[in-house]
Amino acid sequence: MKKHAPATLRNREAIAEVLEKELPPSGRVLEVASGSGEHAVFFAGRFPQLEWQPSDFDREAIASILAYRSDYDGTNLPMPMVLDTQTESEWEIMGVDAIVCINMLHIAPWAATEGLFRGAAQLLSGRNLPLILYGPYFEQDVEATPSNKAFDEGLRARNPEWGIRNAEDLGKLASTHGFARTARYEMPANNLTLVFRSA
Repeated sequence: MKKHAPATLRNREAIAEVLEKELPPSGRVLEVASGSGEHAVFFAGRFPQLEWQPSDFDREAIASILAYRSDYDGTNLPMPMVLDTQTESEWEIMGVDAIVCINMLHIAPWAATEGLFRGAAQLLSGRNLPLILYGPYFEQDVEATPSNKAFDEGLRARNPEWGIRNAEDLGKLASTHGFARTARYEMPANNLTLVFRSA
């Protein structure tokens, strides 16, 4: 049942350092596209004052999250919820104080990113709460690394709707939903963490 994402062990500490700066001191965090569930368990343990709500659209991912959750001793990791940002216009969750999405945007159609911002606007709008996105991104006036170029080509070969997203495109999409980028963090392995907030 348990799935393993090797990148999780490599990036979780670096991501946690950013989350410490950006997450509210208490409340509920919705993790979109939790994948294997390894991040969810780690961050729930790292931030015990926060309720860490995992989610995914893939049934195998949900099963893996449940398997990892069964080994978790804390009380702040609820049952995972099924959430597909591409198809669900109304998310069945309320009372969210932050949204975290790790390594989803480049392995999903652009419509899933549009749905992510649409749903985030419904939950976070007007409260200056963070939507935190981690992954590889291209940036205008920043030379892309050879590894990210090759990664992008490989993704698009697998699925033409996939690919590394442009940070500027995310900024434009964010603005249509009332968000503005408030932070940019350079991360290991040519990744970025981008933070958007809606005032």
